[in-house]
Amino acid sequence: MVVVNMSTGSQAGNQTPTVPTIPIATLGMSLSLFLALSFVLCVLGYLILPGLPVKHEALAIFLPGFELLTWQGFAIGLVESYAWGWYIALVLGAIYNFFARRRMS
Repeated sequence: MVVVNMSTGSQAGNQTPTVPTIPIATLGMSLSLFLALSFVLCVLGYLILPGLPVKHEALAIFLPGFELLTWQGFAIGLVESYAWGWYIALVLGAIYNFFARRRMS
């Protein structure tokens, strides 16, 4: 069993600090589900309160092929929202982990 001192990041009996990294798979699933859920809530918000002065057409900027109030557009938007979460996780997580490891060496 390895015991890690949270204040110094080092293992008990070992003076070499561990590198705090981001688990990319966990970040990818979290961000993807967050963005997919946000997309669904945005579309539902438009259906429930269509009079709000919110431009849902702006979603088409980040979600190519998205068309408001079509089943095909909804499916494309949902898949692309999920994909954006993985893209952000892969890029951000890799960059963070690279600099975190570099800082510790």
